[in-house]
Amino acid sequence: MKPVPVIRAIRKLGHDIRDARRRRRITTTILAERASISRTTLNKVEKGDPNVSLGIYTTVLFVLGLVDRIADLADHHHDSVG
Repeated sequence: MKPVPVIRAIRKLGHDIRDARRRRRITTTILAERASISRTTLNKVEKGDPNVSLGIYTTVLFVLGLVDRIADLADHHHDSVG
């Protein structure tokens, strides 16, 4: 069982990916093809399925032009500890 905050964060990421795709007017078929995944997997990504690999989420973000943001998620410069 995953913690509720984790589930919420991944669900938000999925919804944000869906919104980014829509803003770019990219169909699910085209995005899935460009990311080399099935439409079923893309659907899981857009729903925020926590069982989809980080690599797939990252590839979808790359196709949308948003991959740079993920590189800094755990960067020590942004860490409030220490």
